[in-house]
Amino acid sequence: MEAEEERIALFLDYENLAIGARESLHGMQFDLRPVLDALAERGRVIARKAYADWSYFDEDRRMLTRSHVELIEIPQRMGAVRKNAADIKLSVDALEMAFERDYVTTFVICTGDSDFTPLVHKLRELNKRVIGVGIKDSTSALLPPACDEFLFYDTLEGVDVPVDRPKRTRTAAKAPREPERVEPEPEVADQGSAKPQNADDLAVLIAQTLAGLQRSSNGPVLASSIKRALLRKDPTFSETDYGFRAFGEMLRHLADRNVVELTEGSAKGDPEVSIPSHGGEKDEFDLLRNVVADLESRGGPPQLSGLKNKLRKVQPDFSEKKYGFRGFLQFVKAAETQGFVDLEWDDDAEDYVVTATSEPQP
Repeated sequence: MEAEEERIALFLDYENLAIGARESLHGMQFDLRPVLDALAERGRVIARKAYADWSYFDEDRRMLTRSHVELIEIPQRMGAVRKNAADIKLSVDALEMAFERDYVTTFVICTGDSDFTPLVHKLRELNKRVIGVGIKDSTSALLPPACDEFLFYDTLEGVDVPVDRPKRTRTAAKAPREPERVEPEPEVADQGSAKPQNADDLAVLIAQTLAGLQRSSNGPVLASSIKRALLRKDPTFSETDYGFRAFGEMLRHLADRNVVELTEGSAKGDPEVSIPSHGGEKDEFDLLRNVVADLESRGGPPQLSGLKNKLRKVQPDFSEKKYGFRGFLQFVKAAETQGFVDLEWDDDAEDYVVTATSEPQP
């Protein structure tokens, strides 16, 4: 039986998007079509509303009307008052829809303004899925982590950011506009959601996520479950950032590298994913044994503390997390179980002492 499709309500803080595109994307005009294409892959858009003083956006208004967007007029007032009026109207309409139309399952809030973070929190409290859309350079760092998923407009399929045109200044806008108050963004503590920068980091992220799901799940872990977990960790995650056209293609690549193992699941196109029980970590166990043996020959059995750095001097990309281990001690204990090393607690040193076996057990 097919899962019921998502029913999506789209809300656009249009002035934020239009100004953000002009100033951050070398003067280009915001185009709704790439957003609608991305949402079409996620469900059926049943409501489309955009908020602005439309006397400033004649061309945009025509483009939005062709896309069947309801234009909500926010008459011009003074500076921040006008801006706040648009924010309040959008928030009230979104919450009203959330309460009155139970069949709406997903709300898409198109803005980069952190003022909408409380709205996102409230919608999620009401058991609604929230997707954010914003211009990367003009999106507050506070907004993406609040959403279930966040799409940067600049990276959507169909958005070709010009590279040879100078940025327009505010004086090139269609109407005068008071300078926006720019407040410094507070530093956000790293909560493990930073996006990996290379293939090795991607392998670590997938293995860590998969291992966590295996520990907390009573059954097999499906590819779709991993994707949802990744988006909960980092709403901006996208496999396309690593050169893959689809999530399944990325998993097949990792399976070829022996990072994960794929087997056919109950649903077509949604395979079961597991960590290989006897996979590439054997090579890492052998690396550990060789390094420990070398250290023993030069100065006696090494302590666990500092041993990981010794491994990285030999193999700079070493990481036990590639294979689903939560920490280095767990990795060394697994190597001990398979006969590569021996591990013994030393009361005097208050640390484990590691010794190499003469020959790993088969």
